[in-house]
Amino acid sequence: MLLEGKNAVVYGGAGSVGGAVARAFGREGARVFVCGRTREALEAVAEEIRSAGGRADTAVVDALDEKTVDEHADSVVSAAGSLDVSMNVISHPATHGTPLHEMSVDDYMDSVEVAARTTFITSRAAARQMVKQGGGVILFFGGPGDRSGPMRDYYLGGTQVAFDAIETLRRQLSIELGQHGVRVVTLSSGGLPESLPEDFEGRQAIVDLIESQTLTGRAATLEEAGNAAAFAASDRAASMTAATLNISAGALID
Repeated sequence: MLLEGKNAVVYGGAGSVGGAVARAFGREGARVFVCGRTREALEAVAEEIRSAGGRADTAVVDALDEKTVDEHADSVVSAAGSLDVSMNVISHPATHGTPLHEMSVDDYMDSVEVAARTTFITSRAAARQMVKQGGGVILFFGGPGDRSGPMRDYYLGGTQVAFDAIETLRRQLSIELGQHGVRVVTLSSGGLPESLPEDFEGRQAIVDLIESQTLTGRAATLEEAGNAAAFAASDRAASMTAATLNISAGALID
């Protein structure tokens, strides 16, 4: 198993992407600490991991609260002996469909502030533990969007700026933490249709758009995203840092 003996924290672990990552980590032998804001949903994911023979713990953690995040990271090390993998896949607020010149500053900044703040807080908490222990892996999710096509009808508000903020932090952390044996990698998907709620208005149009931009005619599945995260977190990817792992099926061309 790729992650045997590793201890992994997943923030936003009850969400569609976070749950897929947590389950993949569990399948690959990690002890998974599933974090989020709704205990019932966290327990449901943890029980799936346990039912499959894995190990999982849950904790209600608000990734915007640095004291809670830091205390939880300390508790993981106290309970398990190390914090080897950290991944932040919490959802960001988003106002889409409104041109920037018609958007309020609060609607624009919501996504940017949540993305930048939670990514910094969670990666800082992990890095403090990993530097002391001499290694670890910090994973982000999102990556840069495709800027090659016409953007006039997208109206994505602050979402793309939020992803760019995450990417800038990934680059800086990679440079600073590499000397301590800590790797930092972003999984870049170009969109995961399965993560969209079935009752989401306009869902099919978004799915069609995501799939039309791929080179393979289909987008990555949640399970494939989880498997990619497990690989990136494993020692088989030991030479991979300061990088994005492109799982977009060709929607994003490197």
